[in-house]
Amino acid sequence: MSERDILAEHRAVAPLKIAVMENIKGLGDMVNHYLVEYRQDRNHQHKESPIFKGYTADNYEIEFSLVRFGTGEGKCILDESVRGSDLYILGDVTNYSLTYQMNGFTNHMSPDDHYQDLKRIIAAVGGKAHRVTVVMPFLYESRQHKRSARESLDCAMMIGELADMGVTNVMTFDAHDPSVQAASQLCGFDNFSAFYQFIRSLLDTEDDLIIDKDHVVIISPDEGALNRAIYFATVLGVDTGMFYKRRDYAHIVNGKNPIVAHEFLGDSVDGKDVIVVDDMISSGGSMLDTAKQLKNMNARRVYICCTFGLFTDGMDAFDEAYEKGYFDKVITTNLHYRRPELLSRPYYVEADMSKFLAQIIDYSNHDISMDNVRTPTEKIRQILARYNNREDIPVANYHDE
Repeated sequence: MSERDILAEHRAVAPLKIAVMENIKGLGDMVNHYLVEYRQDRNHQHKESPIFKGYTADNYEIEFSLVRFGTGEGKCILDESVRGSDLYILGDVTNYSLTYQMNGFTNHMSPDDHYQDLKRIIAAVGGKAHRVTVVMPFLYESRQHKRSARESLDCAMMIGELADMGVTNVMTFDAHDPSVQAASQLCGFDNFSAFYQFIRSLLDTEDDLIIDKDHVVIISPDEGALNRAIYFATVLGVDTGMFYKRRDYAHIVNGKNPIVAHEFLGDSVDGKDVIVVDDMISSGGSMLDTAKQLKNMNARRVYICCTFGLFTDGMDAFDEAYEKGYFDKVITTNLHYRRPELLSRPYYVEADMSKFLAQIIDYSNHDISMDNVRTPTEKIRQILARYNNREDIPVANYHDE
């Protein structure tokens, strides 16, 4: 049975509403557009039922305001009712481009500010929605997910707090450590990956790749990303390798032990195209060191695929590394705010996630299993077979994503 038929045979849990925070407005508007388009085209058996009035609509976004007082304090005001709705709140806690005024000063919003605004929206809903799902592509405080000294457990505290506020489910992408979901056993936690979008974007960009174990290898830049690399390599039918970070445990710099060297474990990459996969580029130092070592090992081309490209130290180091030939492409998703100068770089490729996110919300609103969207193994193999046979790859549509 096709995905379209599956959706047509299931009733929506409740009328769909999405609250798109200003920090993710561009992506949220695209998601809303696709949801409107899909449902207007779908011949749903409950489409005309008065019980499901509003199943098709011209807009699923709700109107609300996040207001700041002169002291920096804030509040949320809902401009329409969400009573009885299946509400999805979309937010990007990494968007530092937004500002607010406090005592005459202009402050850039931090992840803490965005998270507080998210809680204000939930508080304004006041438990009146049928259920509330938080869609947080970059999981707030996900890098502080474990306690190895006398330190806080911020990510676990966040998940527990959302559950206590009545949030039914949290949706995120490539959580730094998905085991943090154990912080609240009764709150749902969906962790998605962008493997299909990565390979599609790469194949759309390069027309001379040969995806087999003699020509391509998948590399994990550290131990934490090894499971991602193994899955990706298995689906593509290629080998995998990894670097591990040798640290100086006698010293602490900026709250962590400094990296002494990256050591490689794996077969030769001589003459092969290398795809490096990870969840994020923060400052990018480790990733660039990995790419440099791969080139020194005579890798043919190096492609960097990361869900979140934060580039917290700017683009200069990446520009310099690209000029020196350490890597060939950087592929990241549009799930988060990206600095404008990144979009103009010749080495940057965007993996568009808007259709995939719309599909996730659509499935969830119908209470349909997420297995197909969580592990799109068959879709990756189909697109790979078409590419290797040099067949035309059709323009992406709902079922491709």
